[in-house]
Amino acid sequence: MTSAASPSSTTRQGRPSDASPEHDGSAPVPAGKVKLPPVVWLLGAITFIMGTSEMIVTGLLPQLSGALGVSVSSAGMLITIFAVGMMIGAPVMSLATLRLPRRNALIAALLVFAAGHVVGALSSSLGLALVGRFAAALGNGTFWAVGAVIATAAAGPAASTRAMGVMVGGTTLANVVGVPLGTAAGQLSGWQTPFWALAALAVGAAAVIVRQLPADRGGADSTLRAETASLKHPRLWLVYLAIALIQGGIMAAYSYVAPLLTDRAGLAAAAVPLALLGFGAGALAGTTLGGRRGDSKPYGTLIPATAATAAVLAAITLWATNSVVAVVLVVLLGAAGFATNPVVVGEVVRVAGAGRALPMALATSAFQVGIALGSWIGGAALTSALDLQGPPLTGMVLALLALVPLGLLAASRRKTGSVTQG
Repeated sequence: MTSAASPSSTTRQGRPSDASPEHDGSAPVPAGKVKLPPVVWLLGAITFIMGTSEMIVTGLLPQLSGALGVSVSSAGMLITIFAVGMMIGAPVMSLATLRLPRRNALIAALLVFAAGHVVGALSSSLGLALVGRFAAALGNGTFWAVGAVIATAAAGPAASTRAMGVMVGGTTLANVVGVPLGTAAGQLSGWQTPFWALAALAVGAAAVIVRQLPADRGGADSTLRAETASLKHPRLWLVYLAIALIQGGIMAAYSYVAPLLTDRAGLAAAAVPLALLGFGAGALAGTTLGGRRGDSKPYGTLIPATAATAAVLAAITLWATNSVVAVVLVVLLGAAGFATNPVVVGEVVRVAGAGRALPMALATSAFQVGIALGSWIGGAALTSALDLQGPPLTGMVLALLALVPLGLLAASRRKTGSVTQG
C-alpha cells in the first residue's frame, strides 16, 4: 500500500530515502517525536484479536481438558500446536504472498484465522480442536509477518521499535482485557463462547481493512534472493535465539498459570481471570517501557528485563504458595517479560532492514519456537517429580540462558562502535 508499505522516509528495502534527515544533513528526529501513521494503530488494534486468541487457552485449560476428556498437560498441546502453526505459517506464507498486494494478504490471513476458530468451537475431540488451533495459527502468523513489515516500514527506522510497541501493545492489551473477559465468558457460558467471538471479530477486522487500507501493488520489488540475503547477518540469528529463550522462559510458567494459582497458591478458580488481568496490566506497562527505551538503549533495556524475568520465575518457584504473593509475582512476570518484546523486534528491523518480510516472519517464528518450547518443557516438568514447581523452574533456566546471546549482541554492538550504546 502506498501510504504504509512505501513511506517517504524509507524505501521498500529499508534504506533511508534521499529526503530523509540522514541524507539531507539535518539532525535526526528523536524517535519519541516521530508521529506514527494511522495504519500502525489500526494494525495494533487487530493484534488485540490475535493476542486474545493466542493466550485464551491458558485460562481455559481446566475447562478444555474436562470437555475434551484429556489431562491438563495434554490440553496444553493446544498451546503448543498454535505456536507450531505460527512458526510454520509466518515464514512460509510471507514468501508465498511476497508478490501479492499486502492488503489482500492481511484479509486472507484474518479469514483463515476466523475459520480456525469456527472449527475449534465445533470440536468435541482434542484432535479436531488441534486442527482448528493450527489453522487459526497459520492465519495469525501470516498477519504478523505482513503486518509487521507494513508497520515498521510506515514508521521508518527512527521509530520502528515504537511501531512494534504499538503492535505488541495490542497483544498486551489482549492480556489485560481480552483474555480475562474470554476466560470469564468461557467459565460462565462454555469454553466455545470466546472462540465464536474471536471468529466474528476477525471477520469484522477483515471488513475494516477492505474499507480503510488502500489497494497496493504488493512486493513487486521484492525477490526471494533479496529476502534470503537479508538473513546472512550473524547478529540476526543471535536475536532470534534470544527471542526464543526469553519467550520460552515466560511461557513455561504462564502456560500453566491456572493450575499454579489454584492448586499451589490456593486461589479460587473464579479469581483466575483477575490474576490474568494483573498479568496483562504488568505486560502493558512493560511493553510501554520497552517501546519507549528500546530505540535509544536496546541492550540497556533487554539485559536488565531478562534478568528480572529470571528472578521473578525463581521467586515463583520458591514462594508462590500464598495466593497474594503468587498474583503479585504473576504481574511482575508480565512486566519484566513483555518489556523485551518490542525491543527484540526492533533489533530485527535494525539488523535486517525495514521492509523485509522474511526476517520479520522468522522473528514471529522465533517467538513461537519459544512458546512451543516453553509450554512443552513446562508440561513435562509439571508431570515430573518437580510437580507445580517445575514450570517456573524450567522457565528460569531458559531466561538465564537468554542472557548469553544478549551479552554477545551487546558486546558486538560496543565493538563495532555503534553511535547509540545499548
